[in-house]
Amino acid sequence: PTSAQVSAVPQPGRFRYTLDNDILTTEQRQFYEDNGYLLIKKLVSDEDIERFRKQFIRICKKEVRLPGAMIMKKEALRSQYGQTESVVNKVQDFQEDEELFRYCTLPEILKYVECFTGPNIMAMHTMLINKLPDSDKQTFLHPMHQDLHYFPFRPADRIVCSWTAMQRADENNGCLVVQPGTHKLPLKPHGYPEWEGKANKLFHGILDFNDKSPTVHLVMEKGDTVFFHPLLIHGSGINKTSGFRKSISCHFASSDGYYIDVKNTTQADLEKELQEMVQQRYGMPGLELKDIWTFRARLVQGERINL
Repeated sequence: PTSAQVSAVPQPGRFRYTLDNDILTTEQRQFYEDNGYLLIKKLVSDEDIERFRKQFIRICKKEVRLPGAMIMKKEALRSQYGQTESVVNKVQDFQEDEELFRYCTLPEILKYVECFTGPNIMAMHTMLINKLPDSDKQTFLHPMHQDLHYFPFRPADRIVCSWTAMQRADENNGCLVVQPGTHKLPLKPHGYPEWEGKANKLFHGILDFNDKSPTVHLVMEKGDTVFFHPLLIHGSGINKTSGFRKSISCHFASSDGYYIDVKNTTQADLEKELQEMVQQRYGMPGLELKDIWTFRARLVQGERINL
């Protein structure tokens, strides 16, 4: 055979975290395999980002009702600003909002997602983050964590997060910080960090975090998108500017995946905390973590098999 034919044969064992595809270059695949993330420049158009921004403003002003969404606010600012983007720091679970959910269906996003999940793609977890200006209180600091801690579905290698900067993100306004290569580590025990009065609800962090490992600050321009593995250790710093730092993201998973029971695992405390929240908000007792996620999940491509 010619050398071209030989090189076209997939090399077993070489690629674990990416699937054979004609989108990623070999260099890009290798970078993700080694580091657990891949940054694609200018992937989402300014026009789309502007539409998402406008919808976020409508949600802040309560012009749009979002069933099932969690709108996270800094209540202390409410008397000063009313219900505006100066108060709302996160819209979580926007899967019922057709305008924001468009992000999860963008062909330019899905063509990359498929390289990690395969053709049957579920949107599992959606967020629009509006990192507010912060102070020494570090209210909106998210400690270093692994996203898999929140997920009762597997396999981890067929889950990927797509995170798009809606404006420039850098060290000044609290860009993402990652520890390259940590996606090869197991899921670590998470909990609230022992910071005096600085723990946000459900902002769990790794309990035995090693801050000696090398970190990379992901400086991104508007429309830049990073894809990363759910075991990659990452977080974000505080926004030291007077403006906001917006981003929109979705965790995608292969619908061929499966749910796990998290009882007697490091995720059991998370399940308990979420059960209490669901009981309080919706009066639904005894839901398991996987039940909560089944409600959120939406098919975006292919067919819904297990998740």
